[in-house]
Amino acid sequence: MNPQHRDLIIFDGECNLCNGVVGWLLKFAPSSLFEFVAFQSPKGQRLLRHYHRDTSSLDTVILIDEAGLHTHSDGFLRIVSSIPKWQRLAALLAFVPRLIRDFVYKTASKYRLRWFGTSSSCTIHLG
Repeated sequence: MNPQHRDLIIFDGECNLCNGVVGWLLKFAPSSLFEFVAFQSPKGQRLLRHYHRDTSSLDTVILIDEAGLHTHSDGFLRIVSSIPKWQRLAALLAFVPRLIRDFVYKTASKYRLRWFGTSSSCTIHLG
Protein backbone atom coordinates (compact mmCIF):
# COMPACT_ATOMS: atom_id res chain seq x y z
CA MET A 1 0.00 0.00 0.00
CA ASN A 2 1.19 3.48 -0.81
CA PRO A 3 2.09 5.20 2.49
CA GLN A 4 0.46 8.43 1.23
CA HIS A 5 -2.76 6.63 0.25
CA ARG A 6 -5.67 6.28 2.64
CA ASP A 7 -8.64 4.07 1.86
CA LEU A 8 -11.90 5.98 1.49
CA ILE A 9 -14.97 5.16 3.54
CA ILE A 10 -18.22 6.70 2.30
CA PHE A 11 -20.96 6.72 4.93
CA ASP A 12 -24.29 8.38 5.75
CA GLY A 13 -23.38 11.48 7.74
CA GLU A 14 -26.94 11.91 9.04
CA CYS A 15 -27.29 8.38 10.46
CA ASN A 16 -26.56 7.99 14.18
CA LEU A 17 -25.45 4.37 13.73
CA CYS A 18 -23.10 5.33 10.88
CA ASN A 19 -21.69 8.26 12.87
CA GLY A 20 -21.18 5.92 15.82
CA VAL A 21 -19.25 3.46 13.66
CA VAL A 22 -17.11 6.28 12.28
CA GLY A 23 -16.44 7.47 15.84
CA TRP A 24 -15.43 3.91 16.78
CA LEU A 25 -13.11 3.73 13.76
CA LEU A 26 -11.56 7.09 14.63
CA LYS A 27 -10.81 5.68 18.08
CA PHE A 28 -9.35 2.31 17.01
CA ALA A 29 -7.99 2.69 13.46
CA PRO A 30 -4.60 4.29 12.85
CA SER A 31 -5.25 7.85 11.61
CA SER A 32 -3.29 7.19 8.43
CA LEU A 33 -5.56 4.29 7.42
CA PHE A 34 -8.87 5.82 6.34
CA GLU A 35 -10.35 8.98 4.95
CA PHE A 36 -14.01 9.37 5.91
CA VAL A 37 -16.40 10.98 3.44
CA ALA A 38 -20.08 11.61 4.16
CA PHE A 39 -22.15 10.77 1.10
CA GLN A 40 -23.97 14.11 1.54
CA SER A 41 -20.74 16.07 1.03
CA PRO A 42 -19.64 17.38 -2.37
CA LYS A 43 -16.77 14.88 -2.42
CA GLY A 44 -19.11 12.04 -1.46
CA GLN A 45 -21.50 12.99 -4.25
CA ARG A 46 -18.64 13.15 -6.80
CA LEU A 47 -17.37 9.72 -5.73
CA LEU A 48 -20.83 8.17 -5.92
CA ARG A 49 -21.35 9.57 -9.44
CA HIS A 50 -17.89 8.36 -10.47
CA TYR A 51 -18.74 4.81 -9.35
CA HIS A 52 -22.27 4.98 -10.83
CA ARG A 53 -23.98 4.75 -7.44
CA ASP A 54 -27.21 6.38 -6.26
CA THR A 55 -26.51 9.91 -4.98
CA SER A 56 -29.87 10.42 -3.23
CA SER A 57 -29.46 7.83 -0.48
CA LEU A 58 -26.95 5.34 0.85
CA ASP A 59 -27.86 1.86 2.08
CA THR A 60 -24.34 0.61 2.76
CA VAL A 61 -20.97 1.79 3.90
CA ILE A 62 -18.68 1.93 0.87
CA LEU A 63 -14.99 1.18 1.12
CA ILE A 64 -12.80 2.24 -1.78
CA ASP A 65 -9.31 0.78 -1.56
CA GLU A 66 -6.61 -0.23 -4.01
CA ALA A 67 -8.58 -3.40 -4.86
CA GLY A 68 -11.72 -1.45 -5.79
CA LEU A 69 -15.13 -0.71 -4.30
CA HIS A 70 -16.58 -2.89 -1.51
CA THR A 71 -20.04 -2.73 0.01
CA HIS A 72 -22.27 -4.38 2.60
CA SER A 73 -20.71 -7.00 4.87
CA ASP A 74 -17.67 -7.51 2.62
CA GLY A 75 -16.83 -3.81 2.84
CA PHE A 76 -17.37 -3.72 6.58
CA LEU A 77 -15.20 -6.82 7.12
CA ARG A 78 -12.43 -5.33 4.98
CA ILE A 79 -12.56 -2.18 7.11
CA VAL A 80 -12.47 -4.08 10.41
CA SER A 81 -9.72 -6.43 9.19
CA SER A 82 -7.50 -3.37 8.57
CA ILE A 83 -7.45 -2.57 12.28
CA PRO A 84 -4.85 -4.71 14.06
CA LYS A 85 -6.84 -5.02 17.30
CA TRP A 86 -9.93 -6.31 15.41
CA GLN A 87 -8.36 -8.57 12.76
CA ARG A 88 -9.22 -11.81 14.58
CA LEU A 89 -12.88 -10.87 14.88
CA ALA A 90 -13.02 -9.98 11.19
CA ALA A 91 -11.38 -13.30 10.30
CA LEU A 92 -13.96 -15.19 12.36
CA LEU A 93 -16.88 -13.28 10.85
CA ALA A 94 -15.52 -13.97 7.36
CA PHE A 95 -16.34 -17.66 7.95
CA VAL A 96 -20.04 -16.78 8.16
CA PRO A 97 -21.48 -17.23 4.66
CA ARG A 98 -21.91 -13.94 2.78
CA LEU A 99 -25.62 -14.62 2.29
CA ILE A 100 -26.16 -14.63 6.07
CA ARG A 101 -23.76 -11.71 6.72
CA ASP A 102 -25.46 -9.60 4.04
CA PHE A 103 -28.94 -10.46 5.33
CA VAL A 104 -27.99 -9.18 8.80
CA TYR A 105 -26.18 -6.16 7.34
CA LYS A 106 -29.05 -5.22 5.00
CA THR A 107 -31.64 -5.63 7.76
CA ALA A 108 -29.67 -3.31 10.05
CA SER A 109 -29.20 -0.88 7.16
CA LYS A 110 -32.89 -0.88 6.31
CA TYR A 111 -33.99 -0.06 9.85
CA ARG A 112 -30.97 1.94 11.08
CA LEU A 113 -32.68 5.33 10.97
CA ARG A 114 -35.75 3.99 12.78
CA TRP A 115 -33.69 2.16 15.41
CA PHE A 116 -30.89 4.69 15.96
CA GLY A 117 -32.32 7.95 14.61
CA THR A 118 -30.78 10.74 12.60
CA SER A 119 -28.42 13.54 13.47
CA SER A 120 -28.29 17.09 12.23
CA SER A 121 -24.51 17.02 12.55
CA CYS A 122 -21.93 14.64 11.19
CA THR A 123 -19.02 13.05 13.07
CA ILE A 124 -16.68 14.64 10.54
CA HIS A 125 -16.72 17.94 8.70
CA LEU A 126 -18.72 17.66 5.43
CA GLY A 127 -15.92 19.08 3.30
